[in-house]
Amino acid sequence: MTASGLVMPTRILVVGSGAREHALAWKLSVEPGVNEVIVAPGSYAIGAEPRVRALKDVDPLDADRVVFVARAIAAELVVVGPEAPLAAGVADALQKQKIAVFGPTAAAARIESSKAFCHEVAIAARVAMARSAAFDVGERGPALACARQLAAEGRGIVVKADGLAAGKGVVVCDDMGEAVTAIDALAAEGAIVVEERLQGREASLIALTDGKDVLALPFARDHKRLGDLDMGPNTGGMGAYSPLEDLPDEAADDLVERFHRPILAELARRGTPFRGALYAGLMLTADGPVLLECNARFGDPETQVILPRLAAPLGPLLLAAAKGRLKAAIKALGVDGHRIPVIPGASLGVVLAAAGYPDAPRPGDPIEGLHAARASGALVFHAGTARDADGGYRTAGGRVLTVVGRGPDLGSARDQAEMAAGMISFDGLQRRRDIGLQALYGSGAVPVGATR
Repeated sequence: MTASGLVMPTRILVVGSGAREHALAWKLSVEPGVNEVIVAPGSYAIGAEPRVRALKDVDPLDADRVVFVARAIAAELVVVGPEAPLAAGVADALQKQKIAVFGPTAAAARIESSKAFCHEVAIAARVAMARSAAFDVGERGPALACARQLAAEGRGIVVKADGLAAGKGVVVCDDMGEAVTAIDALAAEGAIVVEERLQGREASLIALTDGKDVLALPFARDHKRLGDLDMGPNTGGMGAYSPLEDLPDEAADDLVERFHRPILAELARRGTPFRGALYAGLMLTADGPVLLECNARFGDPETQVILPRLAAPLGPLLLAAAKGRLKAAIKALGVDGHRIPVIPGASLGVVLAAAGYPDAPRPGDPIEGLHAARASGALVFHAGTARDADGGYRTAGGRVLTVVGRGPDLGSARDQAEMAAGMISFDGLQRRRDIGLQALYGSGAVPVGATR
């Protein structure tokens, strides 16, 4: 138990192996009262953190195996990081065995695993969301007709794969020709959603919830496109920063009432209560915030820049949400409104991606400069790396690393992140060099996130 009366889990199992899970393990492992964080499967780099152990032989999609591990290590809390294990029912299996799990059931996680379901819930909850229509696999004709109607009305078009696509199943179309190409590609493989393209800047608002009560994390802004000036294909995210220059953290009190609470109420009404991290991806339009999407877990790379800003221990809040006791935890925390306390200052993260990402990432390239980057004071979270026999690291995924700088303001956080990222090298390295520039120098500097 913490000094504030919050109950701290002493042994925590984190499911996943990416930079988000590395950040979660880093944050949880340094909190008073935590004896050990076990990450399954984790990675060599994640397991090298103090008081962190990686179980690399665990398949995060194998619910029975995850339950076995949670019991074997006597985990007091399980935190499911990625979306795929949630959609596969890992949280369901843990709940059935009375193991405290932070993460929604597969039915509740449909808010992310089906774009069409998310729109359906938002409409029922009377939450502002972009106009859209859903189409089953092979329904090319009706999907094209919908896109043409949007174009005739002078609206932009976004084509999305209905299911999970690791952040890459979204095509933002500049014209009808691109819409036709996107529909032809995606509709042949599965159900799709054709959506109105909104104008504005994006913001990510993630809230911890036990299905009723809500505690918001600080805002962050993700950068989805691969290249500078928002060029190239959509990715899982190439960088993020927090706080936002155009949306103060205090605005979360209003926005969780407008977006999170109605969605939670609608999910509960359907018999699928949501416990975990409910992520609202918002577009800040001229007419006000509009929901772009919901995720059923912590964002990536947003988590890597949000967690360093937290002034409160995370473990007790995740445990309270998992057990349906978030209201009592919020009271013990002594906060006003729906926001977790933060440390003054800012953080900014730069993602380093492998050659060929996002279509065909190339593995096996040796990584240099990791020690120097960490020695500079930056945080280096591993997403897709593998360790060599000699102790070095090689690329082993699309997004390889997230390098996070911290400082009293966004400029100093960016300087640290850029300096540390510049110390790391591998063949074919891809990265953006404009993360946070628009926040620092205005909308005329770089059109980051100008449309979605």
